Amino acid sequence: MLLHLCTWEETEAYLKRSTGIIIPIGSTEQHGPNGLIGTDAICAEVFAKAVGEAADALVAPTINVGMAQHHMAFAGSMTLRPSTLIAVLRDTVASLARHGFTRFFFLNGHGGNVATVTAAFSEIYAETSLDQAAGSNGTGVRCVIRNWWEAPSAKRLSRELFGSEEGSHATPSEVSVTYHAYPEAVKSVAAMSPRVAPSGGFADAADYRRRFADGRIGSNPALASAAHGKTIMDAVVPELAGIYRDFLAA
Repeated sequence: MLLHLCTWEETEAYLKRSTGIIIPIGSTEQHGPNGLIGTDAICAEVFAKAVGEAADALVAPTINVGMAQHHMAFAGSMTLRPSTLIAVLRDTVASLARHGFTRFFFLNGHGGNVATVTAAFSEIYAETSLDQAAGSNGTGVRCVIRNWWEAPSAKRLSRELFGSEEGSHATPSEVSVTYHAYPEAVKSVAAMSPRVAPSGGFADAADYRRRFADGRIGSNPALASAAHGKTIMDAVVPELAGIYRDFLAA
C-alpha cells in the first residue's frame, strides 16, 4: 500500500491493525557515466514498494533528496544540508506519529544519509525523553534505518555477479536495480577508462571531482543489466520483508 494512493479512511483502517510504516529515503546525485542521477532514490523506492507488498505494510512517499554535498561538482546533483535533512525527518516522523504511527522503518538507498538519519533519530528520541507530559515510561516512537545493499543476499550476489568490480559508488548492483525498474532508461556508453575506477576517500565536492573524475568509486557499472537487477530484487525483497517484520515484533 502506498500512502499517497490511499484515502484518509484507508489509512485510518490500516492503523487499526498496524502502526508500522516503511519510509524510502535516497538521494539525487550523479552515478557515473551510465548511472541515473536518481539511482539512490529509485532503489529505495522500488525496494520499499516491493517490501510493502510482501509484508502488507504501508509505504510513505520517498524522500528523494538526501545528504550528498560531495557530489555537487557533477551537474544535476542535489543535496540537503545535514541540519535540513534532520528537520525534514523530524517533521516527517512527527506528522505520522500524530496519526498513531509508532514504528518507522527507513529503507535507505544512499550511504551518505546514514550519519544524518541516525542523528535525526537521536533528536526525535530526545524530544520524547524530555517531554515531561508524556511521562518516562511511554512506548513512544521507534525508528530504524536499513540499507538495502547490506541484506545478506545483496552482499552475496554482488560478489557472485560483479566480484571486485562492485566498488562503493555507481556500483553495478545499484545501477542494475534501476535498469530493472526503468528499462527504458538504460544507458549505453563507450568503455569506461579505467575499467575499474580508483578507490579512496574525499572531502568536499571539489576534492571528490578531482579524485574521481567520472563519478565512480572502485566500481565498473558497465557490468550492470536489467536482468541482474531482477535477480537482486527477487532475492533481497523477502529478506527485507523479514527484517521489517522483526522490527515490528521487537
